[in-house]
Amino acid sequence: MKLSSVLSGSLVVSPESAPIKRIISDARESKQLIDATYGRRTRAVIITDSNHVILSAIQPETVAHRFVVNKDS
Repeated sequence: MKLSSVLSGSLVVSPESAPIKRIISDARESKQLIDATYGRRTRAVIITDSNHVILSAIQPETVAHRFVVNKDS
């Protein structure tokens, strides 16, 4: 499982591992899941410091890079 730290307290991870799938399932049940894939395959999972889980169709490396670029601006 590859982790990328972005911003303060947020993580970008790949959705392939069993623990991440469990986190997604738990977030869906607790209404803390934001699905931003627009029906496409989930490629990155962003876990925020407020325990919200965001699903993205963009590669984890790309998401992490965009956070860093926007943070520097």
